[in-house]
Amino acid sequence: MQEELTRMISYRDNIVFLFAKAHQRAQGTLKGRLQTFALTPMQCLFMEALWEEDGLSVGEIGRRISLDTATLAGILDRLVTSGWVRREADAQDGRVARVYLTEKGTAAIGQLAATMEQTNDELLKGFSPEERLLLKRFLKDFRE
Repeated sequence: MQEELTRMISYRDNIVFLFAKAHQRAQGTLKGRLQTFALTPMQCLFMEALWEEDGLSVGEIGRRISLDTATLAGILDRLVTSGWVRREADAQDGRVARVYLTEKGTAAIGQLAATMEQTNDELLKGFSPEERLLLKRFLKDFRE
């Protein structure tokens, strides 16, 4: 039994644990910075897709940010209620909902983008430029 335990991977080296703790720190840092906007990290991510291309369908937003329809519905409802975005039926296909930033959402892009950049800088402050690039590449590779 003792021999089996010595061959087990330590939680200190367990990739699942390491990812979980890194995720927890990153989400906590971002969540704290977004409190002034009354947005969650997922709501901000949803809006970021619209910063790149306003008027996306809900399905396309989900594909871009890798979220399922059920999760998107709740995020979208809260963003509409709080006045960040508006939902409209597609002119060609009324079954498709398109999402647009409101004036409030458009006006906040600069501040939110700066908040995201500050958060990234804070989380990566101990990394060299090369390490930052490698970390991002590894995370992207791992995601695929």
